Amino acid sequence: MDPTDITRPDYFHKVVDCQWACPAHTPVPEYIRLIAAGLYCDAYIVNWRSTVFPGILGRTCDRPCEPACRRGRVEAGSPEHRKNVAKPEPVAICRLKRVAADYKEDVRPRLLPRTTFRNGKRVALVGAGPASLTVARDLAPLGYECIVFDADPQAGGMMRTQIPKFRLPDRVIDEEVGYVLDQGIEFRGGTRIDSLAKLLAGGVGGRFDAVFVGSGAPRGRDLDIPGRREAAANIHIGIDWLSSVSFGHTTQIGRRVVVLGGGNTAMDCCRSSRRLGGEDVQVVVRSGFDEMKASPWEKEDAMHEGIPIHNYLVPVEFTRDRGKLTGVSFQKVAPGVDVRGRRQLLPTGEAPVFFPCDDVLVAIGQENAFPWIERDLGLAFDDHGMPVVDRTTMASTLPGVFFGGDAAFGPKNIIWAVAHGHDAAISIDLHCRGEALSNRPPPHVNLLSQKMGIHEWSYDNAIHADRRYRVPLKDTVIALKDIRAEVELGFDPRVAFAEAQRCLNCDVQTVFSDRLCIECDACVDICPMDCITFTSNGDEADLRTRLSAPAHDVAQDLYVSAPVKTGRVMVKDEDVCLHCGLCAERCPTGAWDMQKFLLDCAHAGDRTRAASDAAGAAAIGAMAAD
Repeated sequence: MDPTDITRPDYFHKVVDCQWACPAHTPVPEYIRLIAAGLYCDAYIVNWRSTVFPGILGRTCDRPCEPACRRGRVEAGSPEHRKNVAKPEPVAICRLKRVAADYKEDVRPRLLPRTTFRNGKRVALVGAGPASLTVARDLAPLGYECIVFDADPQAGGMMRTQIPKFRLPDRVIDEEVGYVLDQGIEFRGGTRIDSLAKLLAGGVGGRFDAVFVGSGAPRGRDLDIPGRREAAANIHIGIDWLSSVSFGHTTQIGRRVVVLGGGNTAMDCCRSSRRLGGEDVQVVVRSGFDEMKASPWEKEDAMHEGIPIHNYLVPVEFTRDRGKLTGVSFQKVAPGVDVRGRRQLLPTGEAPVFFPCDDVLVAIGQENAFPWIERDLGLAFDDHGMPVVDRTTMASTLPGVFFGGDAAFGPKNIIWAVAHGHDAAISIDLHCRGEALSNRPPPHVNLLSQKMGIHEWSYDNAIHADRRYRVPLKDTVIALKDIRAEVELGFDPRVAFAEAQRCLNCDVQTVFSDRLCIECDACVDICPMDCITFTSNGDEADLRTRLSAPAHDVAQDLYVSAPVKTGRVMVKDEDVCLHCGLCAERCPTGAWDMQKFLLDCAHAGDRTRAASDAAGAAAIGAMAAD
């Protein structure tokens, strides 16, 4: 194998598993250390730059960072966890994000200053959800006149209308949406855009240099089975019903409720029903429990509130009596394979299952709806009615029109909408300056030694064995009485510190200098995870089998040095390294060093790649050598 080029930003970025997995690439270990130090404002600002909505996401994020967390892999392989049959668990990254938001002081003086400069360019943003607000926040400081249109009277989009208040209070939305709008962004609430052609022609607020569509996936899927039309008065589409509850139009529901669907919307529907009069609330899902799209913690929260989840049941009929809904009949199914070997659900032949109910909430998915976009504008749609959007630039096939969030690729989480917004803002800035959209600015990267003495580092490299701490909840009896009472109480500073100590500091990298190595193998001996091997070189598949501990996770790279004095190479498996620094402490020549890698993704207005690639690589190389 060739020596690893650690000057490539993606190399160490990939080692920071949580940041690599985050769509917005938030520097997670950086803000967790700040939380441990009690520097909540600093931690919030690190988050705000990349995620825009730390307090909102600290309560609602789908947490793609946590399954990637190295802590879970390390615990899974530890003898203690295998002996105790303990469940390996990642650091509570999401809930620590909330800690920064809960305990910060006034951060307004530290946010981007509102600019009075105008560059003469105007951008229209359709929809006031997280994607559009991210675009506006990135562009407004550059002098763009950003105008956000939304049919709802308040900004926030699905964050405000589809997430129950017991999970996300209005005060949190008001605060963080306010930070964005205070950048000098114009919000035109109660203004529905009914024609893209009219918007492009200047018929809605004048002409615009670019348009961003962040209108979400506003239409819930229906279920067309016998009885649907006859019992329509008591059968509700989940996301529409949640919006009605959010705005206060719906304040009660029947005593017996059946919720159809296995996603997060279904979990919100069933938990909301319990707070609006539903005493007997049942969730019924066609798939197995583990295959449900709902996040594991969402399922746990629903069951904690006494809501059962029934699996492998397919609805076949809404039963009714003289036009009034009486229940839902289901066919029992089991997983199997068809003649082509494809997985499918097959009827078991057992008797139908019946659930009596007064109301049904249908939460079986969401669809995009673009009736307001004319099909003769040059904006291409695919066979599923979705706009054709470039996944890097977020550009449509119509120059100057960009998409993001659920409107681009279908329903996902808020953090994906934020990531789309950052990418789209870069593209809009390039478009308005007449530059190629492919000319993306590179990330800002720093690599700095943490050495303070012979055996002392500027970070806490101790490995803490604590199990994951649980977020305290409001008493269920009290919580179910008020649909606006927040259920999760969040970590207090003491528990937040303890949970932050579980972080393995994956951004503090082991950097090896082959010219300083004397091949004493002290690092090999002391490594608690057997990550380091000195061996003859070979191809990757061969090397992975010849390490001190075989490296089976091919998704994580091997760190390979240039030949040392005997011609062997140092090979390090990055997959389960604890970043404890013992190799660097033990090394008598300083061939190993612990260097903090900080990657901050580029935003609109940053220098383009052509202007900074060479300088950036040279800087990283110089830092690594030092």
